[in-house]
Amino acid sequence: MVTTYFSYNYIAHNLKQSLTRVEQQPDVAREAAYYKANIGKVKTVDDLMKDYRLYHYATKAYGLEDMAYAKAFMKKVLESNLSDPTSFVNKLVDKRYREFAAAFSFTGGAKPVAQSENQTDEMIGLYTATKNSQVDALASDSTYYSTEIGNISSADQLLNNDRLRNYVYSAFGLDESKWPRDTISQVLRSDPSDPNSYVNTTFASQLSGLNAQLAQAQSDVSAANQKIADYTAQLSQPGADVPQLNVQILVEKYHLDSYSKNVSSLNDQIGTIGRFVDLAGAFEFSSDGSLPSGVSAQTAANITITKQKFDASKAAVYDAATPLNEALAITHFRAAVLKVNSVQAFVSTPDVYNFALGAVGLDPATASQATIKAVLESDLNDPKSFVYTLKDDRYVKLARDFNFDAKGNLTTPLVAQDSSDVLDIAKSYVIAALRDASPQQQKAVREQAQKDATSYQEAVADIGSVSDLLANRKVIDFILVAKGLDPKKVSTEFLKKIFSSDLSNPKSFANTQSDPRFAEIAGTFNFNSKGDVARLPMLGPQKGDHFRETQANYLQQSLEQQQGDTNPGVRLALYFQRKAGEITSAYDILADRALSEVFRTTFDLPDSMAAMPIDQQAKFVDRFMKIKDLSDPAKVEKLLNRFSAMYDIRNSESTGQAQSPLLSLFQGSGSGISDSTFLAIAKLQSR
Repeated sequence: MVTTYFSYNYIAHNLKQSLTRVEQQPDVAREAAYYKANIGKVKTVDDLMKDYRLYHYATKAYGLEDMAYAKAFMKKVLESNLSDPTSFVNKLVDKRYREFAAAFSFTGGAKPVAQSENQTDEMIGLYTATKNSQVDALASDSTYYSTEIGNISSADQLLNNDRLRNYVYSAFGLDESKWPRDTISQVLRSDPSDPNSYVNTTFASQLSGLNAQLAQAQSDVSAANQKIADYTAQLSQPGADVPQLNVQILVEKYHLDSYSKNVSSLNDQIGTIGRFVDLAGAFEFSSDGSLPSGVSAQTAANITITKQKFDASKAAVYDAATPLNEALAITHFRAAVLKVNSVQAFVSTPDVYNFALGAVGLDPATASQATIKAVLESDLNDPKSFVYTLKDDRYVKLARDFNFDAKGNLTTPLVAQDSSDVLDIAKSYVIAALRDASPQQQKAVREQAQKDATSYQEAVADIGSVSDLLANRKVIDFILVAKGLDPKKVSTEFLKKIFSSDLSNPKSFANTQSDPRFAEIAGTFNFNSKGDVARLPMLGPQKGDHFRETQANYLQQSLEQQQGDTNPGVRLALYFQRKAGEITSAYDILADRALSEVFRTTFDLPDSMAAMPIDQQAKFVDRFMKIKDLSDPAKVEKLLNRFSAMYDIRNSESTGQAQSPLLSLFQGSGSGISDSTFLAIAKLQSR
């Protein structure tokens, strides 16, 4: 019979080949193909559980096959909120359940949404910053105007200065697109007190006629309203000709609409003339556009009036930036964006449309909805897509903060790393930091690690490409530490090759590394073939990396089960090797029966030890093992070599089998195996 010691070492040193052989087995290949073909059809937890083959494939992949029967329990696991420390799955001691739940996105995670929580928070921050920036810009414009207006010597010089001209147009409510510059220049040269000046002969002279027309139009509106009221009252009278009255009401409503539009148009014309007269009176230019000697373009009083008019014209900007209105807009946006399920819904929801456009600095009143739709349906990974033809970063920002496909339907967020993966890496980092800390250092180390984790979460949100990621060595080192790797031993050039690998190709650079953690790191990020951030790929309830993880886990579980059918000790060793990096304390070992058995066997401790109080057991674990050593693959291998040899001793003794010459080396005191003896065995195996 082949010993546990040699069987485990053979499998451990030829793991990829062993997994490939398992993968090629007809039954394993058949189940993997079925899972790949059907998991994308799953929409709910019930869908998964109703399909026996999918459900059992998934539970086996995460070592929970023996719990597959407990569907009510497993449903609660899958429906748990992983970000809530009080949720059902987070209260379970066995970490396998959390790993199982994290592999699926039935609650939260990478679902098609108009905005992720991070995107919503980013847009709110952008909205606040934009509103404050707009107020600051207005203050800057007023300061500039006050400083420069004294240097103006002619009407043309004023109009040729874009910043001053725009300030004046805003202050006096003039639409530059409707009035030629020459007209405005003539107004600036006018003297409102001179009846023969341009502003009076061309505009003010019309006021009498316009006011008369306005009075008539207002009278017509009143008459139409009265007729509508009279006809409406007659409808309820006995013998009323209802059809005829309804026709007359419709005719008067048509007249009312026409008269109302006329009133509005006349008011606009009269208002414009008044603004022209005010504009002419606010400046001191002569009829030729020059200034009399020693005279400024505006008096101090008129400068003050102009600034007041400018501020009044920007009242909406100031109002939007007030804390109360800003808080109200944010509250309405948060509630409304959750209901947006398409681009059409986006443009049809004012609380979302106005807020989002305002956040990126676009004016909802003038922006074309057709343009906004095309922007939101653009492919940000295609440099030829519509959004980039506009040559305006504001539109790109808008498209990045929402998730719609080319048909205007919801899709997954455009993020470098899903929030669940960010959270897992952050937690792993904190655990790794605490692993090397003494009891006295624990509190300070934890606080600093949590600050580092927060910084990581913020930094990942700004990553737009592989280049961005690799350029941020602080982020890279954080990830490596979280994965139990030494940043000093991993070069940026090496990681560049890892991230350029095709993870679906078993022969790619990342997949051929002896340490699978590098492929795992690349798998948690979401870059396209060009290295740019892409939409999170989903297969039903699973992200791409979780799908690959599930299939890899299934192979590993199949290998361990098959080895266990021949020799349970080999299965125990392979299981411990797989879980070692996740062990953070003695209690992690004691909470897992398989890990506990490996520990007791390795150090020749009696099974009756399991009946001791848990704290006493933990002291034994800490006495015999250094938990931090379990993050070192070489030290784990040494420990498992010792376990496999001890397993053979225990089982040969319990079954009465004759010992091999190799195992006779371990006979002697009952205290366990000495390091020198263990070294001798290791040397024998290497020959």
